[in-house]
Amino acid sequence: MNRVVADGRRRTTAWIVVAAVAAVPVIAAAASPLQGGRELLWITGGMAGVVALSLLFVQPLLMAAAPPLLTARGGVRWHRWGGIAIVTMVGLHIGALYAYSPEDITDALLLVAPTPFSLYGVISLWCLVLTAALAATRRVLKLGYKPWRILHSGLAVALVGAGAIHAIQIEGAMEEYSKLAICIAALTATTAGVLEVNVLAPMRRRRVLRDTRSSGRG
Repeated sequence: MNRVVADGRRRTTAWIVVAAVAAVPVIAAAASPLQGGRELLWITGGMAGVVALSLLFVQPLLMAAAPPLLTARGGVRWHRWGGIAIVTMVGLHIGALYAYSPEDITDALLLVAPTPFSLYGVISLWCLVLTAALAATRRVLKLGYKPWRILHSGLAVALVGAGAIHAIQIEGAMEEYSKLAICIAALTATTAGVLEVNVLAPMRRRRVLRDTRSSGRG
């Protein structure tokens, strides 16, 4: 009973830390004086991008760190919902900014925008589109778990890396220190998640299987 209570407290503490790291840049951006006098579409598009960036930090934790934060089955379920939330926020980010300034977004999507951050935004967008498409068609394509895991991991690293560069290069409503912190946190969580899912977890499973076979022979 004491162990269950202790695990529950650790899980609650972990979630508080995760929520704080994710929420601080969103709150700081919402409180930025640069939001004053801006049109609703600009604010909506910008804030949707900030929320998406924070979700990129949370997303790998839902899968790779499932036992400390959630049950394994719950982690898979919430990881899917997290992916849907990220797609929604990125769609809102692009849609609202397109409605605010169609020419700028069109130039960015056509890779002719003069701003360097646009390129990284488009790279991150296409990684997200490919990830969502693969997730939606995985069964139709009969894609096995291992190939899917490798593809998904590679796209995730590219998505978060390009998204972080995109955010850092933009001089907007995001507070600089909290922006840098959430970008580092997202990159760290994604890298750690990729290593956990593709390297560490399989190694542990092989070790357990080997020990089980050895004890069975003994």
